[in-house]
Amino acid sequence: MKRTGVLAALPEEPRERLMALSREVTFDVGTRIFEEGGRADRFWVIRTGNVELDIHVPGRRAAVVETLGPGRMLGWSWLCPPHQWHLGAEAASPVRAWEFGAAEVLELCARDHELDHALLMYVIEVIGRRLRAARTRLLDLYGPYGSGSQE
Repeated sequence: MKRTGVLAALPEEPRERLMALSREVTFDVGTRIFEEGGRADRFWVIRTGNVELDIHVPGRRAAVVETLGPGRMLGWSWLCPPHQWHLGAEAASPVRAWEFGAAEVLELCARDHELDHALLMYVIEVIGRRLRAARTRLLDLYGPYGSGSQE
């Protein structure tokens, strides 16, 4: 299987140590995986399927800000205090994923500086990409015409 996303970003040995902590999970279409503001104590790497990330908009239906597919990391809030989800997530199709407990990964990262650095650099990239996607989507939905297409 070709590695993409976070698994491609990690060096081989640290990736193997991280994968030893994973467990396989599945989500049926329409399953709410987590809610904005909930406790963030895990993350997933999507194997198959798609997950929609959404943001609560007062007085309106949640706005989908990004769709994640295979290889992508689902959830980064486990790494940053106060460890609460910044977005919500729902399976847009049947999803198979590897699930990782935050506490175990953080313990491993404390001992494995190569993994710690590579994972942190990847998560920083994810945070930036998701922030841009949320901004663009909200401007497209609620801003002046065409304002979301410019950066």
